[in-house]
Formats: sequence, C-alpha cells, structure tokens
Amino acid sequence: MNEEKLLDYLKRVTADLQQTRRRLLEAESADQEPIAIVAMSCRFPGGVNSPEDLWRLVADGTDAISEFPMDRGWDVDALYDEDPDRPGTSYTTEGGFLENAGQFDPAFFGISPREALSMDPQQRLLLETSWEAVERAGIDPMSLRGSRTGVFVGTNGQDYSMLMLGAAESMEDVEGHSGTGNAASIVSGRISYTMGLEGPALSVDTACSSSLVALHLAIQALRQRECTLALAGGVTVMSTPSAFVQFSRQRGLAADGRCKPFGAAADGTGWGEGVGMLLVERLSDAQRNGHKVLAVVRGSAVNQDGASNGLTAPNGISQQRVIRQALTSARLSAADVDAVEAHGTGTTLGDPIEAQALMATYGQDRPADQPLWLGGIKSNFGHTQAAAGVAGVIKMVMAMREGVLPKTLHAEEPSPHIDWTGGAVSLLHESTPWPDRDRPRRAAVSSFGMSGTNAHTILEQAPEDEAAEPAEAEVADGPVAWVVSGRSAEALRAQAGRLREFLTERPELAVADVALSLATTRSAFEHRAVVTGTGRTELLQRLEAVAEDATTSNGVVRGRTGDAGRSVFVFPGQGAQWVGMAVDLLESSPVFAESIAECEAALSAYVDWSLTDVLRGVDGAPGFDRVDVVQPVL
Repeated sequence: MNEEKLLDYLKRVTADLQQTRRRLLEAESADQEPIAIVAMSCRFPGGVNSPEDLWRLVADGTDAISEFPMDRGWDVDALYDEDPDRPGTSYTTEGGFLENAGQFDPAFFGISPREALSMDPQQRLLLETSWEAVERAGIDPMSLRGSRTGVFVGTNGQDYSMLMLGAAESMEDVEGHSGTGNAASIVSGRISYTMGLEGPALSVDTACSSSLVALHLAIQALRQRECTLALAGGVTVMSTPSAFVQFSRQRGLAADGRCKPFGAAADGTGWGEGVGMLLVERLSDAQRNGHKVLAVVRGSAVNQDGASNGLTAPNGISQQRVIRQALTSARLSAADVDAVEAHGTGTTLGDPIEAQALMATYGQDRPADQPLWLGGIKSNFGHTQAAAGVAGVIKMVMAMREGVLPKTLHAEEPSPHIDWTGGAVSLLHESTPWPDRDRPRRAAVSSFGMSGTNAHTILEQAPEDEAAEPAEAEVADGPVAWVVSGRSAEALRAQAGRLREFLTERPELAVADVALSLATTRSAFEHRAVVTGTGRTELLQRLEAVAEDATTSNGVVRGRTGDAGRSVFVFPGQGAQWVGMAVDLLESSPVFAESIAECEAALSAYVDWSLTDVLRGVDGAPGFDRVDVVQPVL
C-alpha cells in the first residue's frame, strides 16, 4: 500500500470515527433530554377541580378530610366499629373524597347512557381530565386525532364491578359493557380510543407509586421517539369501602382519617381519592411548537425493594438507590434540589425509613442554612393511592411557579422516631418562601408503592420565556368576536358562563388574544354562539346573555351545525358598494391591509389605478361610477 492510499484510508477512518462520536453524543443527549410539562388538570377532595384550586387548598392550609360520602350506598352504621379486629368493618369513617364522583356527561364523549352506567367512574374522570389537559395546553383535542400521542395511566383498583354486582337487578342493563367498563387495560385504552390517539397506551399498577411510574414511562417513550406528546397521570375512586376494611384489619389507618406525615402524632394513613393528568412533551418540541412550559422534568428513576423485611414493608436502601439514580438521570447533585414532596403516608414504620433515606442522600454535604425542605400533600386530603404521585407533581409545579413552599398539616411537632440530626432536612410545618438561589428552583417527588416499586422524579422551574415583542395595542374602536360552543344547548350555556367567570377574574387578558385562542385552540362543537363587541365590558355582558339563554341580545348570534338546509353562494354584482367601504378595516386590521396590498400588486399589471387610492377616495383616483373599477374593487 503506497503512502497516498494509506493517507486516504486514514482520512476515511477518521471521518467515520467523528461521525460515530457525533451519533453517540446525539443518542446520549436524546436519552437525557429534559421533558416539559405543558399542561395539568385534576380533581381532588376539597372541591379541587383545577391546578389553581389545588394550589389555593395547599396555600391556605386546608384540611379536606370529611365523613364517608352519602351518595355511594355505603351502610355507614354497619360499616363502623372501633374494634379493629371485627371483620367487615372500619374503625374510621373519614377520608378524602371527591365531590360528585358519579356525575358524568357521556354524550360529550359519544358514549351512550347505558354504557356510561357500566363504566368505572375512574374511566369517566380520566376522560374529562385528559380532554382538559390538552385544552389547557392551547391544543384543540380534535387536532390530535391520528397523532402519535401516548397515554400512561396509573391505577391500582377497579372495585366498581363489586358495586355493580351488589345491584344485581340492574345487571342486565349493563352486561354488554361491564367488561370494558371495569378492565384495567381500558383505563388508558379508552382515552386513546375516544380522542383518536395512536401512540402507546399503558395502564400501570404498582399500587401507591402508579402515577409516578406512569410519568417515568411517558418520559422514556418521549425520549425514544415512540410518541410526540404524552398524557401521564393516575386515578383512584373508592366505589366501595373495601380499602378501609382491608387496612383496618392491618391496623394501618389513622382513626381520624388524616395523614400526619413525619409528625409526632402520626398514627397511620388516611385514604383519599382523586385524579391528575399531565401533558408532557420534549422540551425542544414544546419550545418549537410555542407551548407554554409550566415546569421541566429533569430526571426520574424506578426500582424495587426486592427481598426486604416484608412484602409491603419499605426498604430504605432501595429508596436511597432510586434517589441517586434519579439524580444521575438529571445530571444533578443532591445539593441542587431545594425540596422534596415526600411519599409520607403518616405511618410509624414507613415515615422514619423514608426520612432516613432522605437524610442519607439529600441531607449530606449541604450548608446548614440551606436544608432540604420536606413536605407532603397527603396531609391535606389523604393518600390518594394511584393518584398520589401526580398530586405531588402538580403541587410542586405550582409551588415553583408561586415561589412558596406550603406547610404540611398535622406536623407541628416533628416525629420523635426520626433522628433529625442525621442530615440537613427540615420539615415544612409552616409555609416558607422558596429560597432564592443563583439557579432555577428544583424539587423532587417520591412515590413508594406497597408493591415494593419505588419512583423518584426531579422537577425544575421552567426556563424563562424569550423576551416577546411588545404586543400591539388592542383595537379600541373595532369589533372583536368571541366564539363558544358545546355538545348541547345546556353545555353551550354552561361554557359561556364558565368563560365569563374565568375572564372576569383575569382582567389582564387582552380581548383580542382571547378571541384568537377561542377560535384556534378549542374544538368547535354542534351548538355554537358568537358574541361581538368593542370592549371587555360589552363582550362579558353578551357572554352573560348566552349563559342565561336570553332570547334576544344585540351582538349575539346562536346556531347549530347539522340542521337541515342547503348552502347558498351569492355573487353580487354592482350595487353592494358604498363610499368609504373597507377603510376602517384598512386602518384597524394589519392582516386585511396586507391582503389588500397583495391584491393591488396583482391588479397593477392590468389597470392604471391604485386599489387602495380608490377605496380611500384619494383625489384623482377613479370612482365607483366606472364599471371597470367598481367590479374588481368589489
């Protein structure tokens, strides 16, 4: 081989090595790309129907524990017994319950009342919150049909079928749908089917860690390009009191139904229920698509307790390991994290083990004046089981955005079973401003399943939006149209009322921006209304007219698609013109003025007059009395 051939060979080998190195770097970067949370939706005890409601609940320190609900057919008198050994009973009658858990609008999702009756309320709530999460991201849910959007849902029980069996006389009405209505696989599959989503759909059951494991799987699927968007969350609705009965036998419940995480008064867990959904996307995609980033998931990890000192007993070493794995995934050190939303169920066994794991990981090698802040949302509304992890994520995303670490209830005195000198960890028994650092705020969320499956997720404050160009001033003297729609006339009125309430509470929102969002980011349903006006007050008044079904109102047009009729196309000739037509639009609408300019350029090759001059009536421009002028201008 001569020198020239050898040199050529070495060049090719070097080029191949550089290309291989570049591909490895790209693959490694993709495996660790941050994931953006672009929307959240939820239902939790205490009347929580949105992330904003959840924030008000935790910021106000609200205890949302209540008596057993009266709308589920539970025989509370027969169910209660203070003796923990009496079979079939519960020694507590309190927990965190969803209001109106059985209410549902099946027609909205194209579901018959008969099928809806057979559906577990968990499926119903997931449909509602999935739709809401997509809308809250500024995406028309119907636009996702056929897309590679994934669905990952945590669930740890389907006891609605037990309730249905108890009402045997109505079984023949729902037998054809009870299988799909109560199958764990359909918990995720029905969302994909209803919304036409064609990415992966997984139902995940790892008990209490289910929703955080679902988020971990969604993150992996996004990074591996298995989907472009993903819905991730979890749900628990207790259709029967079975969970209370089972844990009463194990003496695992607090007698007053309240979780007291890491507190001296901790005496067992308290059951709750709820649903939470996150819409997640690769950060680069979210920024390119113009989706608002609420927070970033920097890293996550999942592992198992293995052979510990009991099937359901926690394993502190495994908890330490999953925390370190999540930090490695996030490329962060323990000192880079400000706070942890703990699993914290309020048990005398689990809390000390978890606290020790946090001390051993986050509590070491950090300044004494910068402790890890420790809190738990279970103190507000109980252990929401498969929805617990996502509840913690929503809480911490809102806390990062608000700059406040909410207090943990029932923990005024820290647990004496925990050695608080073992590391720089402080219990949030009072609300605390989020400490300022020369870096983004960061929080971790833990979720440890009774199954032994542990999950840990690290969240980061959303990157600052790039400085936007100053918005153009709103048109003060031109009409603006707000469009509202619903599946039924009643739904249309309700939507108008909710929109009016929403906008009344947010006077900073520009009416033109609202108009654009309503027209481009919401699905258009059969029953429709358009309100027009020249200012916020007028538009809100006309929304109220729609909400109250006023028979006549200026600036309000109602209609329904699909009504019998035929399309009519009108091509007017001369006679539709008037002096000064379109001039107001030329002054107020840059888009209209730009389109007229394009038309003028197209006409210029064929006429010796200016379209704009004719419209404005400029001296010397021909008038509408000339047929060769008026017809092209029209």
